[in-house]
Amino acid sequence: MARLPVLLALLPAALASLAAAERPNIVLFVVDDMGWQDTSVPFHREVTALNRRYRTPAMERLAAEGAKLTDAHASAVCSPSRVSLLTGMSAARHGVTNWTLRRDRSPDDRHPTLDMPDWPLNGLAPGPGTPRTVVATPLPALLRGVGYRTIHVGKAHFGAIGTPGADPLNLGFDVNVAGHAAGGPGSYLGEKGYSALWRSGEAVWDVPGLDTHKASGTHLTEALTLEAVRSVEAAVAERRPFFLHLAHYAVHAPWEVDPRFAARYQAAGLKGRELALATMIEGVDKSVGDLLAALDRLGVAGDTLVLLISDNGAPAEVPRNLPLRGHKLSCHEGGSRVPALARWPGKIRPGLVDATPVLIEDLFPTVLEAAGVDPAGRVAQVVDGRSWVPHLTGGARLPADRPLVFHFPNHYGGQGPFSALRLGDWKLIHHHATGRRELFDLAVDLGESRDLAASRPDKVAELAAVLARELRERGALMPVRRSDGGKVSVVGG
Repeated sequence: MARLPVLLALLPAALASLAAAERPNIVLFVVDDMGWQDTSVPFHREVTALNRRYRTPAMERLAAEGAKLTDAHASAVCSPSRVSLLTGMSAARHGVTNWTLRRDRSPDDRHPTLDMPDWPLNGLAPGPGTPRTVVATPLPALLRGVGYRTIHVGKAHFGAIGTPGADPLNLGFDVNVAGHAAGGPGSYLGEKGYSALWRSGEAVWDVPGLDTHKASGTHLTEALTLEAVRSVEAAVAERRPFFLHLAHYAVHAPWEVDPRFAARYQAAGLKGRELALATMIEGVDKSVGDLLAALDRLGVAGDTLVLLISDNGAPAEVPRNLPLRGHKLSCHEGGSRVPALARWPGKIRPGLVDATPVLIEDLFPTVLEAAGVDPAGRVAQVVDGRSWVPHLTGGARLPADRPLVFHFPNHYGGQGPFSALRLGDWKLIHHHATGRRELFDLAVDLGESRDLAASRPDKVAELAAVLARELRERGALMPVRRSDGGKVSVVGG
């Protein structure tokens, strides 16, 4: 009987281990700057010229074996999307509305008439103590708490240099491969050490670690894939469920040709940046295929939810993602509409195509529900996202007319401050500097070519009131008029 208290003391740990063993593995691919049409998977109603240009068979496989979400959205710039993904908060609520890098320094350009708000430009923090950060309970910390092996590989970009959020290990990841404060690599080429020193003289963009891959001249996308597979193999060997956050630096600038895939596109007549982008896209797709093959080889594919999304639309320097208007940073669909795929064998019907509007912050509750984790009472933040799990697995549907809020109270790259609302097929854009509003019916005008604001003042007023309510509820930060020091009024008053 002397051993009974010891056995009873060990029981909770044993039960927790058993529960962890029953949880699905989760692989989340986050591609950087990949536009809605930058794949051979058609997310539009018809196949486009870019769909025909690019070769992405692994993404085609994901779409065939799972779900294609044709109306998925992120923020129009990177850090806001990544903070939303890790916290479930909309950018209007967490306030990290532009990209982060240098501590206490904003990338915002000076606006002619407005001052930008004091937004949390130092990014995400897991606890208080760092000025100008948003404090929240990160997704990987919650998963690690229930037994997951949490793995980050690739681009992090959650917090500024020298802040807790700059290191994924501070946010609940057990493993960090190549993640730091910068939002892009110095180079994708191993022979250049993934460094920008040769080009700009700045080490801030240099990808950390990966020394053996640098020495062997391995392309960065391939190096990250090899490390991701290695980490998954280790987790499977330990019989632990894993959460792999594989966030590729590709296809973000610098646009450098990946020689493994160049011949096909050169034969098609592509040159320069368009050639480089096509090879980079196929490199990311090879990574997806290699991970899927690893899951098959390790015998865990049937127990793994695989998700793929981009952090924003394609940048202005690359081919337009027609029929969408605009690009990365833009208030129009080209800035926020992104490719999204989900595969979960036995749960998600193969070949499902779903046109319900969804958001990147939805991935937080989606992953938690798949993992069997209820965030209630476990998180410091208000969660705006809605889980896709019931929606994609035959349960309760997400409402097609829930308000989707986009908020950019910043001035950068030629894009002035704006707030926007999607409500069903209707979209309202409010420009803070001038008060000008644009109204589009995306059901018949996906390219946002016909502004209906003048002819439908009733719809403008209706949507403006909803946007005003949503921004107020989320505590959205607003620009300040330089003329009198007053805040720009929330749309609709």
